[in-house]
Amino acid sequence: MKNYNLRKNSEYNKYRQTKNNLGSKNSNNKKSKILYVRIFLLIIILAFIFCLIKFVFVPDKTVDVANTNLLTNSEVAQNSVNNVNSDTTSQQEPITFSLSAIGDVMCHNTQYMDAYVSSTDSYDFSYVFDDIQNYIESADISIGSLETTFAGKDRGYSNYPTFNSPEQLAYDLSEMGLDVLSTAGNHALDKGFSGLCNTLDVLDDANISHCGTYRTQEDRDSVLIKDVKGVKVAILSYTYGTNGIPVPYDKDFCVNLIDRDLIKQDIENAKSQNADVIISCMHWGIEYQTTQNQDQEDLANFLFQNGVDIILGNHPHVLQPMEKRSIALEDGTVKDCFVIYALGNFICDQNSENTRNSIILNLDITKNKNGKISIDKVDYVPIYMYKNLNLSIRKMKLLDIEKSISDYESGVNTSIGNSTYNVLKNELENIKEIIE
Repeated sequence: MKNYNLRKNSEYNKYRQTKNNLGSKNSNNKKSKILYVRIFLLIIILAFIFCLIKFVFVPDKTVDVANTNLLTNSEVAQNSVNNVNSDTTSQQEPITFSLSAIGDVMCHNTQYMDAYVSSTDSYDFSYVFDDIQNYIESADISIGSLETTFAGKDRGYSNYPTFNSPEQLAYDLSEMGLDVLSTAGNHALDKGFSGLCNTLDVLDDANISHCGTYRTQEDRDSVLIKDVKGVKVAILSYTYGTNGIPVPYDKDFCVNLIDRDLIKQDIENAKSQNADVIISCMHWGIEYQTTQNQDQEDLANFLFQNGVDIILGNHPHVLQPMEKRSIALEDGTVKDCFVIYALGNFICDQNSENTRNSIILNLDITKNKNGKISIDKVDYVPIYMYKNLNLSIRKMKLLDIEKSISDYESGVNTSIGNSTYNVLKNELENIKEIIE
C-alpha cells in the first residue's frame, strides 16, 4: 500500500506538473498575442500621425512644384509682380506731415493791458487768435519764437527793454495749437537765470515743448525730438546774443549762442538719434531790414551742408525772403532744403513799417520709402496785427488778411471799415514783395 501510494502520489505530481506547464505555456501564449496586438495598434497609430503631419499640417513641396509647373506664362508673371508688391509693402510707406511756423511772440505792455480782465484780476489773450487759430491747430506740428519771458507776477510784468509777460499768454498759445517755442533769443535773460528757468516751468505746464534755453548742462546736451506721425523731427535753436546781459559764468549752458562748433555737435547728436528731419531756429539778422545779410546766408549754407533740412529765422521783427533749395552735399547726394530768413512778428504792438504784417508759413514734408526727405509744398497765410482804436478793450486781433479783404469786398463783413481795408491791401502787397 505504501508503494502504491507513493507511486500514486508520484504519478499525481507528474500530472500536476504537466498541467501546470501546459497552463503556463497557454498563459504565455495569450500574453504574447496581446503584446503583438498592442504593437500592431501602436504602429498603425504612429503611421496615422505621420500621414496627418506630412499631408495636412506641412504642405507637400513637391505638390507646389507640380502646381507651379502647370502655371501659364502670364500667371508666372503675375506671381512675380505680386512678390515684388509684397516686398514693397513690407517696407515703410511714405509719410507726409504738415508744419506751420510763426514769427516772434512779443508782448508789449499795451498788449497785456488790453488782455487784462479786471473782474477776475487775470488775463485772457485768446481773442487775439480767433481768426487764425484753425491754421495753427490743423498743422501736424507748429513752431514759434518767444521774444519775452514768463518770470512770474512777483517779478512785475514789464515792457521793452526787459520783457516779462503774464503766464496766461503761454496757456493761450497752447490752446491756439502751438506745439514748440524756440526760446534762444536776445530777451532770454531779461529777468536773469531764475526768470529763464521760470519761463521753462510755465511752458512745461502749458504743454509747449521748447529748445534753446536750459536749466542744466544735461538738458542742454539733449536734443528736442518730436515724433510727428512716425517721423522723428529734431528742433535746434540758437541766438546771436542776449542784449548785452551776460550769461552767468557758471551757467554758460543756459542759452544756446550761435557757435558753429556747438551747432555741429548738436546736429551730430540729432543724427545719432536717427532724426529724420532737422530744423534749426535761428535768432539772427538785423532788425527792421527786409533782406538777409551775408552772415545769414553763410550760416545757412553751413547749416545745410552739415545736415539741417529747414531753417526758421527770426529777430528782425519784419519779414525776410524765403527759399527752397536743392543742396548738393559733399558725398554727391542732393537733398531738399528750405530757409526763411525771418518770419517777422507774430504778435506785437510795434508801429514801424512792416512790423505788423507777417505770415503763417505752411510746409508739407514727406519722408519717402528710402528715408529721404522731400519738401513738397510751400505756402503761407498773410496775417496782420490789427488794433481797433474804436474799442476800449480787446482792441488787438490777428487778421487773416486775404479773408478779411474778401469778406469786406463781398459785404460779408464790413466791420474793419474802408481805412483798414486799404491798409490790409497795402500790407498784402508788402508781404508779397518781400517773400516772393
